[in-house]
Amino acid sequence: MMQPTYDDANLLLRLYEIRREEKLRHARHWFLFEFQPGAWDEVRKGFFTGQDEDNYLRMVVSYWDMACALVKQGILNKDLFYATTGEYVVVWNKTKPWVAGVREELKNSLMFRNLEDIAEDAVQWQNRQQEKSQER
Repeated sequence: MMQPTYDDANLLLRLYEIRREEKLRHARHWFLFEFQPGAWDEVRKGFFTGQDEDNYLRMVVSYWDMACALVKQGILNKDLFYATTGEYVVVWNKTKPWVAGVREELKNSLMFRNLEDIAEDAVQWQNRQQEKSQER
């Protein structure tokens, strides 16, 4: 485990500031509490329509995919990120049922891959942390 730096902390705080922006805050609320996705066929009906819900969906998932890319590329300390936020795991869980369909339709197997990889790794990290705390 690498020690987080002040740059890591500053970047994490900047990501938090962005999350507080009014439009993104509204989009996150919709995504987390109102959006009930199913298979891609269902989600597809509202995708790239320009409707508010379409914008919210793309805004939230792309925000967390971008944040996870910073972690995956080693720009932001993984342990610090995992220890201070978990919303991206919820976003991934709501994206997982339909992501294969959008990847196939858009012929982009890397779409939302940063989100997927980091969310899956974070769940394993959390399990390891819980095991360590139980050993104490």
